[in-house]
Amino acid sequence: MADQAEKLRELVKARATVSEGPTPSAKKTRVITVTSGKGGVGKTNLSVNLALAYSRMGKKVIILDADLGLANVNVVLGVIPKYTLYHMIRQQKTMKEILTPTDYGISFVAGASGFTKIANLNDTERAAFIQELSTLSDADILIIDTSAGVTKNVLDFVAAADDTLIVTTPEPTAITDAYGIIKIIATEFTTADMGLKLIVNRVDSVIEGKRVAERVINIASQFLNVKVDYLGFVYEDPSVQAAVLKQRPFLIQDAKSKASQCLMNIVSRMEKVEYREGRGISGFLSRFFGRQEEKE
Repeated sequence: MADQAEKLRELVKARATVSEGPTPSAKKTRVITVTSGKGGVGKTNLSVNLALAYSRMGKKVIILDADLGLANVNVVLGVIPKYTLYHMIRQQKTMKEILTPTDYGISFVAGASGFTKIANLNDTERAAFIQELSTLSDADILIIDTSAGVTKNVLDFVAAADDTLIVTTPEPTAITDAYGIIKIIATEFTTADMGLKLIVNRVDSVIEGKRVAERVINIASQFLNVKVDYLGFVYEDPSVQAAVLKQRPFLIQDAKSKASQCLMNIVSRMEKVEYREGRGISGFLSRFFGRQEEKE
């Protein structure tokens, strides 16, 4: 098993040299994982519109739909993908062939609905996944939309990312589940360099967003000794539901809506306050599969 792990590390290093270049000035893709403790909090919708907000700031953005059970990034975008991650993992198509462009200036990799074995790939599948995902390293931002809840796949993506955005709403169950996922992350990892950030979705006021955030952040700090930054809130906005019904991102449907302005403010905050150069696709892959190897 150790020999297999070493082979994977060597492959990652080899791909890093090819895809990102040997010089210190080579582009480093920033990997942002978006997750939540429960479903129905608007995580995928925020992921898509976050990508659009970054795109409007001149970034090249790709979304990876890692919700392998109920993949729906394509639904929010109103695009029917011809190929998905399933075809790539089965080596039927390359990453470039399954990368789906949109009319909105971003591209996405469609998730493989019903295919839940990324965390349990065999050696051949792992090597193919590493090699192909490395081809996305020309992007400035890679946003990974995970499934809701706490699964092995979700934790692996969280551990490997440069930043993890945890989405909640003011609902008591959502708040409890947001704390729950933070607790599990704290149990599994050293969180000092994980960039944990909280977004409160569907709030009625600034005060409500701040109240929910303070509750989660204070409990995490007091009982888990975990630092979670409050990234911002998104208003409850009828334009969001209207956009969903039309299968268009709300940032496109109404760029002046309250929700759209909130998303732009969140991205501006990430950029201005603590923009960090990403550690690149190769760094993400090393951490992602390194975690798998530790378990074995």
